[in-house]
Amino acid sequence: MHVPSVEQLIPVLRTAIGPVFLISGVGLLLLTITNRLGRAIDRARLLAVERPGADPGRQARISGQLEILRGRPRLIRLAIALASMSALSAPILIMTHFLTALWQIETAWLIDLLFIASMAGLVGSLIAFIHDIQRSLAALRLELAMEGYRASLLHGE
Repeated sequence: MHVPSVEQLIPVLRTAIGPVFLISGVGLLLLTITNRLGRAIDRARLLAVERPGADPGRQARISGQLEILRGRPRLIRLAIALASMSALSAPILIMTHFLTALWQIETAWLIDLLFIASMAGLVGSLIAFIHDIQRSLAALRLELAMEGYRASLLHGE
């Protein structure tokens, strides 16, 4: 087996830097998403405790919020899974890139596939994240309605 020289590996190192930044960015996204999961669960627990003692009108609005909150953890779990897939495929991409350079085999299709998988996971995670934000705003509109505020305040009207 021929071992490449340092000069031959420098271009490989340069191309490996991009996926390293991707891992860092996805890590921050995962931190944000997991914090949203905790907040959604905490809010659902708080509303579930508040609902039995509330008047019937308020109970109905709390039930509406809980219905929205019921779907959010599944959505956030999907975002976490997709972001994790993206973060996991990036180091596999880096290892594959180095191993193919070390063994001097041509597997551009595999590197391309891993990069596409990483990007697809990131895109899917961001779509789920945006959808969760929309659901969160819908729950906030219900809460504002409970407190007598106009829901249109959220839209800047």
